[in-house]
Amino acid sequence: MRAQRKHVLAATVAVAASAALAVGTGLGFAETAPTAGSVCAGSVTFSAEGGAPAATSDRFPAGTRLRVTNLDNGRAATVTVTGPSGSCVLLNATAMDLVREPGKNVIRNNRVELVAEGDVPVGENRPGSARPAMTPPGGATGAAPARSVCSGAITFFAENAPPAATSDRFPVGTRLRVTNLDNGRAATVTVTGPSGSCVLLNAAAMDLIREPGKNLVRRNVVERVG
Repeated sequence: MRAQRKHVLAATVAVAASAALAVGTGLGFAETAPTAGSVCAGSVTFSAEGGAPAATSDRFPAGTRLRVTNLDNGRAATVTVTGPSGSCVLLNATAMDLVREPGKNVIRNNRVELVAEGDVPVGENRPGSARPAMTPPGGATGAAPARSVCSGAITFFAENAPPAATSDRFPVGTRLRVTNLDNGRAATVTVTGPSGSCVLLNAAAMDLIREPGKNLVRRNVVERVG
């Protein structure tokens, strides 16, 4: 009789643990691996840049073509990487409009596929390999400023919450100080979950540091403070 009770108790604990994991995954915090067939992990968001559908990336060089699919509605867009950013793939506004759900600024359930290589030899910058330096329009280097733990432009996602950030590099609970070098404004934020960027601010954090009317912080320093 005692043995049966032990088995029942163990099964109950296992079910509860499975349920907790399922809830965590649904919120986007328990699973950070890419979707099957995807070359990027985490959510996909966008910058306020217009023009033809395009993207920027911290992993793929200019000229790379990527196909981004929103798995919630089946809509897809093939975009060309035009320069560096702080995300594996950061769509511009036009590309985002092709794939997003109405009123949503983040695509959590997505697949990003490599369609064509960019301006480097095949195999030189596959996902997971060393990332080569990229040169954005104007000839400026895409390297991070001295002492910064992230490179590329910083943008945000539309979340109604206190200042915070998500990251593909730092675990939940990490504290990062983000400084806009154009105006000297800074914000210290806590990482609350995964994304496709080294640091992706939420709207409240972005409002603390951005220039009026700008949705990208190109010149920045990101420091790990805790």
